[in-house]
Amino acid sequence: MRVLVTGGRGMLGHAVAHVFGEIAQVMALGHEELDITDDRAVMDRVLGLSPDLIVNCAAYTDVDGAEEARGEAFKVNSQGPGNLARAARTAGARLVHVSTDYVFDGEGKRPYKEDDPRAPINAYGMSKAEGEDRVMAEGRDFIIVRTSWLFGPNGKNFVSTILDLSRKVQELRVVDDQRGSPTYTFHLARALLNLALRDASGVYHFSSSGECTWYEFAREILALSGINDCKVVPVAAKEFPRPARRPRYSVLDTRRYRMLTGTEPPSWKEGLRDYLLILSEERS
Repeated sequence: MRVLVTGGRGMLGHAVAHVFGEIAQVMALGHEELDITDDRAVMDRVLGLSPDLIVNCAAYTDVDGAEEARGEAFKVNSQGPGNLARAARTAGARLVHVSTDYVFDGEGKRPYKEDDPRAPINAYGMSKAEGEDRVMAEGRDFIIVRTSWLFGPNGKNFVSTILDLSRKVQELRVVDDQRGSPTYTFHLARALLNLALRDASGVYHFSSSGECTWYEFAREILALSGINDCKVVPVAAKEFPRPARRPRYSVLDTRRYRMLTGTEPPSWKEGLRDYLLILSEERS
């Protein structure tokens, strides 16, 4: 199997290239090698490489930045996936596209299912929702996988930020009224492979199992890292006004994924332990 990974130099693309590389010939292209917003370049490259599968990990992920740079966010998160879906259809390739929990408004009281109404509350979520629509409209053989709160090697994320700050300050104030499911990139990469190897199509939800607030996540990061000289204080999101609103509750229901694959998502705490081990080995 020949697999093209777009956004292949980023945090998720790094994990996907590694996991898919165990069984397939992987071509991982970063933004410099393939700009997914360039329709002609996408078509030429896809037809030239002739992949069996395209996994789109390219995205504009700066949630606050998207409020100011809406045009760029929509080009990457909406137009780009549409270009890939059209090229995949022309080349006879299958497309796996990664989306987000932020397509929901966060007002729910139970984990979101795939067919729950989308109502994004920020530009980033709107751009990702529109990207889903374009994949559905342009594509023929596709899988859309929504995920949440990604962390892992090869990129800046909440875990690395908390660890960096804990070495500089004695107290961290972290939001405690937004709840979701942290997801380890290698857990997601394995899930994408599981779906790609089965007769999957349409929309799926996947996150590492379990849920927490950002405050609870930060406490676990420091506890597992053995950092005891930095206090974590829970605060309300309103104490940290930011350009983009965040969903208060964005836990995803993974039942459809579990039923199809017969596998249970590993816990986010397990993923955190694995990631911290990688960080420890990098520092030693």
